[in-house]
Amino acid sequence: MTKKRSVLILSFLILFSTPGLNDVFAHSMFNSAEQFNAGYRVQVATAPEFPQIDEPSQFLIKVTEGFDYEDVDRFTMGMKIFYNGKQVDTIPPTAIEGSHWDFDYVWRNSGNHIVEVFLYDMPNNSEPLSFKFNMGTQSPFGQIFIIAITIGALSMTGVFLYIYMPKIFKKSRL
Repeated sequence: MTKKRSVLILSFLILFSTPGLNDVFAHSMFNSAEQFNAGYRVQVATAPEFPQIDEPSQFLIKVTEGFDYEDVDRFTMGMKIFYNGKQVDTIPPTAIEGSHWDFDYVWRNSGNHIVEVFLYDMPNNSEPLSFKFNMGTQSPFGQIFIIAITIGALSMTGVFLYIYMPKIFKKSRL
């Protein structure tokens, strides 16, 4: 490759990759969501992404303010959790210092839940702010999905080994 061509390719890469450097996004979890209301953004997620029934998991909550996503200093939040249209749990209002609230939770039912989050005592809002999220728990289909992906990855690895291993051994004998 000529020096001029190398410089041209490098210039092209620098020119077109620079705008992409400003936008970096982490992996968005499957069981996560966010909502805006009255200038506040509430993000919720679970860890693990697919909670198991009757096993401890975590709710991960973050509250930011405005469209610049500035972390709030403190907030008070409570929750109601619904399953099949019936309320199955309540988390009483809790005062949190900082913008993150992580707490342990045990899911009792398999399937989709509606989690209604209430943000209390926020400036310029006399009423609690309400945010609703769909949250799912591990169902048999989630396990089947994970097993299918694993079998597919192992099968692909087997095919690549079958194709390329003889070539590697043939080169090493020469």
